[in-house]
Amino acid sequence: MAEVVLFHHVQGLTPGVLAFADRLRAGGHTVHTPDLFEGARPASIEEGFALTQQIGDDALAARATAGLPDGAVYAGFSFGVVTAQRLAQTRPGARGALLYEACLPIHGEWAIGPWPAGVPVQIHGMDKDPFFALEGDIDAARDLVDTVGPAQAELFVYPGDGHLFTDSSLPSYDPGATALVVERSLDFLDRVG
Repeated sequence: MAEVVLFHHVQGLTPGVLAFADRLRAGGHTVHTPDLFEGARPASIEEGFALTQQIGDDALAARATAGLPDGAVYAGFSFGVVTAQRLAQTRPGARGALLYEACLPIHGEWAIGPWPAGVPVQIHGMDKDPFFALEGDIDAARDLVDTVGPAQAELFVYPGDGHLFTDSSLPSYDPGATALVVERSLDFLDRVG
């Protein structure tokens, strides 16, 4: 059994994020879903980014790290990947990372730093997602896999152009792709738990 901290996307802690967490719980894992927006659910990605600016980076970071368990797998959807990946790369005792629909670079100007040895990672995204595939996240994911190797890092790319396709409460939801994401995520958690 793994302990997971799952960070929501920029539209908040939606019913779809909670439903995804429940699917991981059904696999026998403990899943925490902190609400970084304290109940706000922006209607669009643009409104979500405006809210993050209003809250501020320091407040978001404080909310993200309040009461974190030790030895967790850090997971996030899109905007939530920023927090999940940062914690997986910098927090001692991280057990792994599940990165959904985003990936930060581990090399170059915007990199947090190198990927830590012994921390497995699994990345999921769509091949024509305007954010994941067309803004460089897929390239960052491929670089991460190439750098740390397939024994520690996996990238799964699904056909489609939906962003936030794993959130059953949004129009971009893709049930078939999400079923595969959940199956692969549960396999990952079983291995690291």
